[in-house]
Amino acid sequence: MKKLLFAALIFAGCTSVQEEKTNAIPLQGTWKLLSGTLIEKGDTVVTDYTTGRSFIKIINDSHFSFTTHDLNKGADSTASFGAGAGTYSLVGDKYTEHLEYCNDRQWEGHDFTFNVAINNDTLVQSGVEKVEAAGIDRMNIEKYIRVK
Repeated sequence: MKKLLFAALIFAGCTSVQEEKTNAIPLQGTWKLLSGTLIEKGDTVVTDYTTGRSFIKIINDSHFSFTTHDLNKGADSTASFGAGAGTYSLVGDKYTEHLEYCNDRQWEGHDFTFNVAINNDTLVQSGVEKVEAAGIDRMNIEKYIRVK
């Protein structure tokens, strides 16, 4: 009887883990940023990432990375490059990045929690970015499309 009860508990535990994985938001993959909206101190700035620059985020089962640069190969005043990477966790729709590497070193070592939602091939993440040393305290809303 004890063996039967133990087996039932093990089965129930495995089923719960499987259901949790099945219901998880499918974040893994490569995502291209379409637009970003920053809201800070009452000001809103919307950036279109479909012209003049490119930004991708890659997410695997434990880590994320992002890279952005201008599309003029750094040849004019729009020259820019940015990159970062680290680990992440996903609990329900709460996606938390732990930024371990960043070209702007003040951002390293910080956690950023976002609400995430996927509709078809579109990912929207929104949350507060706060880095006291850099004077950053803003809402960030990003809209991505899955790269196939």
